[in-house]
Amino acid sequence: MAEMKPSIMVIFGASGDLAHIKIFPALYSLWEDGFFPDNFFIVGFARTKLNDDVFRKTIFNSLNLNCRKKPIDEDEFTNFAKHVFYLASKYDEYSSYDALGGFIGSKAKEYNMPKNVVYYLSTPPSVYIDVIDGINNAKLTSSEYKGDGFSRIVIEKPFGYDYESAKNLNGKILSVFKEEEIYRIDHYLGKETVQNILAFRFANAIFEPVWNNKFIDHIQISALESIGVGFRSGYFDKAGIIRDMMQNHMMQLLSLVAIEPPPLPDADDLRNEKVKLLKSVRPFSLNDIKKYTVRGQYDRGIIGNKQVLSYKEEEGVPPETLTETYVALKLFIDNYRWAGVPFYLRSGKRLKIHKTEIAIFFKKLPYSLFAKVGIENIKQNSIIITIQPNEGIAINFGAKTPGFKLDIEPVNMVFNYKSSFKLSPPDAYERLIYDVIVGDQTLFARYDDMLIAWQLITSIINGWSKTGAPVFPNYEAGTFGPEDAEELINSDGRIWNN
Repeated sequence: MAEMKPSIMVIFGASGDLAHIKIFPALYSLWEDGFFPDNFFIVGFARTKLNDDVFRKTIFNSLNLNCRKKPIDEDEFTNFAKHVFYLASKYDEYSSYDALGGFIGSKAKEYNMPKNVVYYLSTPPSVYIDVIDGINNAKLTSSEYKGDGFSRIVIEKPFGYDYESAKNLNGKILSVFKEEEIYRIDHYLGKETVQNILAFRFANAIFEPVWNNKFIDHIQISALESIGVGFRSGYFDKAGIIRDMMQNHMMQLLSLVAIEPPPLPDADDLRNEKVKLLKSVRPFSLNDIKKYTVRGQYDRGIIGNKQVLSYKEEEGVPPETLTETYVALKLFIDNYRWAGVPFYLRSGKRLKIHKTEIAIFFKKLPYSLFAKVGIENIKQNSIIITIQPNEGIAINFGAKTPGFKLDIEPVNMVFNYKSSFKLSPPDAYERLIYDVIVGDQTLFARYDDMLIAWQLITSIINGWSKTGAPVFPNYEAGTFGPEDAEELINSDGRIWNN
């Protein structure tokens, strides 16, 4: 593993939920596991009026609430807290960035270390430009350090609102940072099972030869949630599920399951193949949008024996909103490997179950040696890659049942991370933050694959504006979504893997 260099991580929006629920627990776990050098410092930058001691106390409290490991010992935390500082600052005041520059310079001089700085934007997207302008105005990038250190910037989703806004934001960032310094974070790519897709495909001789349209009938990618929008209603109602999930997480999963093998397992080669793959996704015509896309919004229903509200009744949601909480797509990849194979993608909230998986279904038998069994009774072979909640891979095949009667029944061979390796995978944010600090961009989106994904999703959103919205709500909470989503796949003689 690459070694972390002495660095300073500046977390903009450090008093917010994302920082306390995800970023600080990940940083603490990395520190606890011995990854951080002694000269590693964390600077919180936010508008909330706090001092160092109060800020450290809020982190301690959030770690005990959100850390995946044992409760945090106060004495152990004290050693971590020595590396944590806070600047109460306004994002649109240049003087705040001058103060930040002074802190960075003083630490570099005190510890005789280069100005290695990671800027983490854990803020609302509305202040991204203010932060980038502030960093630039205070000359806090590697181009100003003249070789004395690096600067990197981590940007959380949403990266833009549509193709044009993403393109403009990207141009703004590239005017200050180089592409190799930009880390567009998608936490799905930090999940162990997502990373394992490449190993499963390309490190095993028995799978890659059948990973094509000669053997595979169709592929389903599902990201289903039983929860509602919670405290994210303000953001979600502007984005909808298509921006929140399809443009980033689902397109990344599609890329990994369908790409060609890269020449080398490095960042550029892998992302080059992802770009080629996304360019091969067949564009949606207006007629395709009508036929191959389904929108939904949840109504009241029962989840976990509890009555839940409709989306329109959630706190902070406008009562007449037409924002979708469910989307299903059918798309095709026009290249030699996947020509003719449909990919079904679906994602939604307040559904019956919580799971994220990729289901690969192989073609049905052309004929059966077991005439008495009947070919229609032999289930398709499949590979189910479960990303959450129980990370693992299951291979389904037919086997004869014990006894004198000739019956073929489906059975599973199951690989599970916890039982196989006797440990839980690291949190996605731990892996991604580690990669940022050591400078590995493999698990991060590049500007071109991000823009190609936005181009596809924006064409669908624009098409919806011409076709008119469905009557919402159109599915009950606690179900698997709208009836039209069932028809989308049932009309092809297939069913969702529920």
